[in-house]
Amino acid sequence: MQVRRGHRVSGNIRVPGDKSISHRSLILGGMASGKTVVTGFLPSDDCLRTLSAFSRLGVQIRQQQDETSLELVSPGFTGLREPDSILDFGNSGTASRLMCGVLAGTSFFTVMTGDDSLRKRPMKRVVDPLSMMGAKIDGPGSGSRLPLAVRGTALNGISFLNAHKSAQVKSSILLAGLNASGPTTVEEPVQTRDHTERLLPLFGGKVLREGLRTTVYPSRLTGTEMHVPGDFSSAAFFLALGLLTPGSSLTLEGVGLNPTRTGFLQVLEAMKARSLRILPSTPPSLESEPYGNIHVGFSELEGIDVPPEWIPNIIDEIPILAACAACARGTTTIRGASELRVKESDRIRGIVSALQVLGVPCKEFPDGLAIDGLGPDPRLTGGTIDSLNDHRIAMSMAVLGSRLPESEILTIRGTDFVSTSFPGFSNLFNQVVAC
Repeated sequence: MQVRRGHRVSGNIRVPGDKSISHRSLILGGMASGKTVVTGFLPSDDCLRTLSAFSRLGVQIRQQQDETSLELVSPGFTGLREPDSILDFGNSGTASRLMCGVLAGTSFFTVMTGDDSLRKRPMKRVVDPLSMMGAKIDGPGSGSRLPLAVRGTALNGISFLNAHKSAQVKSSILLAGLNASGPTTVEEPVQTRDHTERLLPLFGGKVLREGLRTTVYPSRLTGTEMHVPGDFSSAAFFLALGLLTPGSSLTLEGVGLNPTRTGFLQVLEAMKARSLRILPSTPPSLESEPYGNIHVGFSELEGIDVPPEWIPNIIDEIPILAACAACARGTTTIRGASELRVKESDRIRGIVSALQVLGVPCKEFPDGLAIDGLGPDPRLTGGTIDSLNDHRIAMSMAVLGSRLPESEILTIRGTDFVSTSFPGFSNLFNQVVAC
């Protein structure tokens, strides 16, 4: 992918459906008895891996021509069947970890794997609590990483402290708890994404939420209808594009506004982004996914020290936050983000390496980075960067590359994996920056 200086961005756009919610729509619809209809689904590589898995577990799935509307007809959790071969989750950490929780309580045997990147990512964080519930899961390093063999068995409810501050860990345990004997409780030191807890009641799941503690009770889910709002993490790239480009006036329509996902807005406001306007379309509720429109224009940003307690709810937005920090006045420091080391790539190292190619002074820490901003009219340098096959690094550097001087060009390698979360990004990006 090659990027040149962009022009004033304006107009109204929509980003694809939320990846996290799309995964969960398939998982809950696949576990539920009867028909589930989903609109706004994200047909990305990651989500299609989850779709393929449930198809092979015996769920009938029909996609409409545009692939964003689909219908699932499931025999219910107890009617799922043993797959005839290995389930390959590609590059999807969400799918592999959540499906561990689903498969642990089945009556059959399953082998799960992924691509080279996914096979390096930690799985013991879900294997250990599931084993406490009685799950029989084995793999390299006593279940430390894929491939994993899951021998379904009867599970017991547990109380678990989610020290990893991970919504994937929490969701895996809660999904297993739906078919365990007795209640299953997960407590967190900080609030993480709560999509699973919000969606379960829609399917008839019994959930009790008390502050940072969530309890599920054995439940038989039933099919329903649901809509997937636009992905806030995908919208973040275009929010940043509007903030960094002088003269911009851009509205993003139908974006998910779940408060456990919009921490990036809090960070931008702290950086003095004065041109953001949020226009909610739905009333706040703990049992639905709110959405609305976001309007953004150019702002002169200021560097900040990001509070560590904000990190869990901006973990996916840190690459694009780094792009914003590069165009801010002053230094932005991000600490407490060691989880970035075990994402699709070592994101801390990948971000720092990319920024250095662009001429942005920055420093790497074991748990984060510091970026010395070049101001709202940065003198960036072109060149070639390696995204490490990380979709979020690739898209973030494309946004930053749009602020290059007219004479410079940025080449980004490894952009094929952008389709794991944002199919069509390049076309939409080129359309917007050419306005």
